[in-house]
Amino acid sequence: MQKIVRSSVAFLLVMFFISGCHSDDTKKTSEVKKEAYKLMALEPRMISGKVQLPGVLQPFEFVQIFPKLNGFVKEVSVDRGSVVHKGTLLLRMEAPELEQKVAASKLRYTQAHAMYLTSKDRYARLLETSKTPGTISPYDLAAAESKMQADSATSQGEYANYKAEQDMYAYLTVSAPFDGVITERNVHPGALVGPGSDASKPMLVLQQQSKLRLVVNIPEQYSAQIKNGDIVHFKVNALPGQDFSGAVSRSSGNLNSNFRSETIEVDVANAKNTFKPGMYAEVSLPISGSANAFVVPKSAIVSTTERKYVITANGGSAKWVDITEGNQQNDSTEIFGKLQQGDKVITNASYQVKEGAQL
Repeated sequence: MQKIVRSSVAFLLVMFFISGCHSDDTKKTSEVKKEAYKLMALEPRMISGKVQLPGVLQPFEFVQIFPKLNGFVKEVSVDRGSVVHKGTLLLRMEAPELEQKVAASKLRYTQAHAMYLTSKDRYARLLETSKTPGTISPYDLAAAESKMQADSATSQGEYANYKAEQDMYAYLTVSAPFDGVITERNVHPGALVGPGSDASKPMLVLQQQSKLRLVVNIPEQYSAQIKNGDIVHFKVNALPGQDFSGAVSRSSGNLNSNFRSETIEVDVANAKNTFKPGMYAEVSLPISGSANAFVVPKSAIVSTTERKYVITANGGSAKWVDITEGNQQNDSTEIFGKLQQGDKVITNASYQVKEGAQL
């Protein structure tokens, strides 16, 4: 009997000890769970600074010169690398059949104009004679006037045809439309060219290189913060150790539907040929931030395939609040959403925190 009593007492002591230990462990686990999430109160703040984006230098003006008419290349006055000025002769073509058309149209105009001059002179003489009563009938005078007007219209029509043929003939001579450098040449004397002969390849390519465009695509989140006149700084990969700057000259004013970005341009003077079209640049753009933003650590933002959100802990329960991101700097990010000043946000958030969970 005593052994049974002793065994019962020992069993009760062991169970009491285990229960106490379990209670302590539960308490400690609860404390750990409560202390697992760090909170911060939201205060309006914005991130201003600079953002680094890639850019490319392009010619300020660029043209691919294609043949307007069918003909043979007679003379090419330039080659790759030639520096030309506006109006400089680039190449000359020949088309014998077009020369014949010009000559024929000129002959027709000369003939029509001569007939007009004859009928005009005849009408003037009849008009002068008709001043003597009874010498010229009114019908003859009216007929002479009608003949003069008809010959005048014919003469003007032939002159228009002649000028049109002359204008077409002028396309056989190609001149530079602006100052620049020939960067590509694909024809030589004797070549047959025309709108239908390998039209995908231009005869010549002309680029203006004394002035370039630095083209940069601005992501949607920064597009509203960049305006014309803002000073940007850039470095060119091919010129290490050198810093350059310029002002934003123009912007497209719309977002590219595929990349959700706006294109801006910076005019870059290049009188000394420091840069070459096609060079890549690293552009530093100033960003001002938004006064309506709240700033949180990146760890406070939960990103899934469906949404981005932060977790607030107002009243001790978790609530998911959808947000959009703004400017970023180091580990901080601007956020926008249905948030109020003073809201408490979990800074080490995780998708494992379910909405409505007690914190």
